[in-house]
Amino acid sequence: MKQWIALAALALAQASSAATLVHNVHGYTMDGETVREFVAMEFDDGKVTALYESEEASEASTAETSIDGEGATLLPGLIDAHGHVSSLGRALASVNLVGATSEAEAVERVVAFAKANPDAPWIVGRGWNQVLWEGKQFPDRQSLDAVGDRPVALQRIDGHSMWVNSMALEMAGIDRETVDPEGGQIVRDVAGRATGVLVDNAMSPVFAAIPTDTDELIAQFQLTALNNLAANGITSVHDAGITAQELRGFDSLLAAGNMPVRVYAMLDVLDPENDKNLATGPREDEASLLSVRSVKISADGALGSRGAALFEDYSDDPGNKGLLLLTPEQLTHHMNRAAAAGFQVNTHAIGDLANDRVLSEYERLNKEAETRALRHRVEHAQILRPADIDRFEAAGIVASIQPVHATSDKNMAGDRLGDVRLKGAYAWHALLASGAQLAGGSDFPVEEVNPFLGLHAAVTRQSRDNHPEGGWLPGEKLDRAETLHLFTQGSAYSAHQEELIGTLLPGFSADFILLRDNYFTVDEQDIWKNKVLSTYVAGRRVYQAP
Repeated sequence: MKQWIALAALALAQASSAATLVHNVHGYTMDGETVREFVAMEFDDGKVTALYESEEASEASTAETSIDGEGATLLPGLIDAHGHVSSLGRALASVNLVGATSEAEAVERVVAFAKANPDAPWIVGRGWNQVLWEGKQFPDRQSLDAVGDRPVALQRIDGHSMWVNSMALEMAGIDRETVDPEGGQIVRDVAGRATGVLVDNAMSPVFAAIPTDTDELIAQFQLTALNNLAANGITSVHDAGITAQELRGFDSLLAAGNMPVRVYAMLDVLDPENDKNLATGPREDEASLLSVRSVKISADGALGSRGAALFEDYSDDPGNKGLLLLTPEQLTHHMNRAAAAGFQVNTHAIGDLANDRVLSEYERLNKEAETRALRHRVEHAQILRPADIDRFEAAGIVASIQPVHATSDKNMAGDRLGDVRLKGAYAWHALLASGAQLAGGSDFPVEEVNPFLGLHAAVTRQSRDNHPEGGWLPGEKLDRAETLHLFTQGSAYSAHQEELIGTLLPGFSADFILLRDNYFTVDEQDIWKNKVLSTYVAGRRVYQAP
């Protein structure tokens, strides 16, 4: 992908007089493995009609409207292949614990939010990460009891564990006698009392106790989130695991003409209400703003909470191999019924054991050409045995990865896995070199929405403060073209949309962004600092910077 070829003017036979010309830009788009450059782009009726390699060539355009890019960089709209839209909207309206450096600081934020929202029946939030705290120990319910007489439920940054106060435990019916559910853990002290930390399926009783959101509130959360995505240069998002209620929210936004960003929805296969959506079959609106043709299944938990399923014990927790969230029979059943209904199957797998099981299921399914054509995906594919890397390309399986997870996890992954297992961990370059199809995302709100954090992480393998020197596991770095492909054509392919979006060649949708900094020439340490000036979806501006 390091080959750079200047693009001669590409135009349709006749451009409409209603066309728009964006000029005075540093334009780049992926064309397969080639980066193509241009200085002006014309679009009409929501589609790209011409690209020009010089301002002189662009004078041939008959566009009626022009936009002066004032030297900005123009890229295809970025596609986040793994996020959680409703959760982002909810997070924007709840306690934000991301970056809290101690349990005490997290509690201070909760107390401040509770004071500012006296009518909220529950105090909910997300984003705590004990790995950033001194001692790296899980928090305790007692510190949250100081918040007052309301239940508190705070999800960890990865969404696979929850920290609650005593009142929330009581309302959820969890006490000393409660047995750990299958695929979950109630963390206990030496006396057997629940500490207030619940892992994976053990969170379910708390979710059941929290008042249900109305359809209208869900749609509000979604619209807030989609506008936030547009402001970050994301023109399409793959929503990983939506309920039937969340699908109703998207349908209402679509009907009202309120979809600023494209949504590729993965149905939560465990939501019983989604059975009717599976029975209906895949669907997509005429403008491809809402596509429903995939499902989400979770095979295991997350590494940070030691819920990722491993073949061998955690290096820092002997006797613990993590959690498989479904039995082998359940995993097979849900994959079979989704594929039989014509849906792509996208399965969360982080640990090496979970990845092996999911890959084996896909290999079984993909023996049939019709099923292989569905492009089943492994979501995360974080910890692989080196021998399993080649299985993706061989069986036609997409690896949907989140580059920023590598730089977020680098401070604890070695502790959890040890040096030997790191050889197949966060192995983005090895997967790409094997010939596998890759898609790029962020996993927001587990991570921040800003896609340039992911671009920076893939290129440098460093955190924003440039650590470690040379990058963490630097052999897994991607170059800038490979990384842009990951968040454009790679993600488009993983959604069966490679003939619609992901590139700015003539005939493709005019989904593009204007940026302050040149992604291809700015110092790699500064890639994450880029600012979005404006965002367009099908030629319609959906965001303009103040």
